[in-house]
Amino acid sequence: SALREGYERFDPRAYLHNNYRPPRADFSSEEFVVPWKLRCLAETFASGEIHGRTLIDVGSGPTIYQLLSACDHFEEIVATDYLAVNREELRRWARGDPGTFDWSPFIQHVCKIEGRGEPWQDKERRLRARLRRILPIDVHRAEPLGAPLRPRADALLSAFCLEAVSPDRAAFARALAHVSSLLRPGGHAVLLGALGESFYLAGAARLPVVPLDEGDVRRALDGAGFVLRQLRSYAMPPALRTGVDDVEGVFFAHAQK
Repeated sequence: SALREGYERFDPRAYLHNNYRPPRADFSSEEFVVPWKLRCLAETFASGEIHGRTLIDVGSGPTIYQLLSACDHFEEIVATDYLAVNREELRRWARGDPGTFDWSPFIQHVCKIEGRGEPWQDKERRLRARLRRILPIDVHRAEPLGAPLRPRADALLSAFCLEAVSPDRAAFARALAHVSSLLRPGGHAVLLGALGESFYLAGAARLPVVPLDEGDVRRALDGAGFVLRQLRSYAMPPALRTGVDDVEGVFFAHAQK
């Protein structure tokens, strides 16, 4: 209930400003956190191993950057979030409404590192076309979508969600097990998340986060029935510790159910 109360004050625009503008979203060097995240995603999806009909993005928030490399490998992307304000932000971007957050620098950077010479507008159009469903989700329910996903997804992606909505490590592990039910056996999970973070700000909302280390991530994946394929971590440099959170680092994990 305390988490729900906090998220009622969540401001998507403040969250985007805090995390997806400079200095964190500085594309001049991969020493900055956003380019590091985009590189992890691009390299993992470039393998061609993760593909299929449906990708489900768990806890999308108001962001689409995490889907840019994935969208080339799936017919349909299902975005999800607990908050109506975040789902509306995604719908506005998908429709191309004026005044939405400008993701073009992110799309341009992904096209650059993917190295196919593709006009960034083509990738933007493709993601908009494949982002077909934007659904409410509650990762603390055994059926996070309220009913089984049929057919189950070929891949699951989740960025900075589960640790940010869980009061402790046990709840984080349970939430991961719940969302794994959305994924078919043999399907792939790609996770990004915070390490050593206890809070973050989003406008008037100060939101608690369960502080994780790499061992917590490994144990939760194992407990949810995943085989870990890759785990990388990034240490947040002092210049990017801007006071909007106390995050120490970021993890990137690729696992298979």
